[in-house]
Amino acid sequence: MRNLFKTLKRKDVGSIGIGAMIVFIAMVLVAGIAASVLIQTSTTLESQAMATGRETTDEVAGGIAVFDIEGHVSTDIDALAITVRARAGSPDIDLNETIILLTDGTSKTLLMYDFATATHFNSTVDTGDGDVFGFDYGTLTNEQFGIMVLEDADLSVKRYTPVINTGDKVMLFVNGIACFGGTGLTERKDIQGWIYPEHGSPGVIAFRTPASYSDIVYDLQ
Repeated sequence: MRNLFKTLKRKDVGSIGIGAMIVFIAMVLVAGIAASVLIQTSTTLESQAMATGRETTDEVAGGIAVFDIEGHVSTDIDALAITVRARAGSPDIDLNETIILLTDGTSKTLLMYDFATATHFNSTVDTGDGDVFGFDYGTLTNEQFGIMVLEDADLSVKRYTPVINTGDKVMLFVNGIACFGGTGLTERKDIQGWIYPEHGSPGVIAFRTPASYSDIVYDLQ
């Protein structure tokens, strides 16, 4: 009887040992799976954080700066030449993906670059007679703007791929008659607008037309 009791105790001890081993192995497996999930999650979050950081940097540091606007007078202002450049630290800006929004308080016009018409892109300021407004703006519609290159050391601004980067300066031409009707922008007219690049801050357009027109070209902003 005593020997039987000892045998049973030894069997119980063996069962407890096997159970403990099973529990230990299960804990190791669970810990391994949890660690794998945590590593994958942290990697995904790191990638998302880096992508968000890059996008935020582009949005804050990038964009278009407007530093001059000129108007051409026939009867009223029939054309606008808006000189722009990339902001300091900005990534390359594709003018194919850039939009100009203009409003006079009555109507609103949305324009995109027209590369289909060859005369709506000039790679230099020379338009034949040295006149900036010799540009073919008269054939632009109320949905199009044209491009004239002022500075482009790396030749990145081309007709089909007009990309501006650090140091580049271009003029964006708008047909005032097509956009605002009649003979163009009349006297004492408040104009507001924005130039939206694909990424980054927009360039701001804000000016009031002169009280009377006695010259042909006016510096508006």
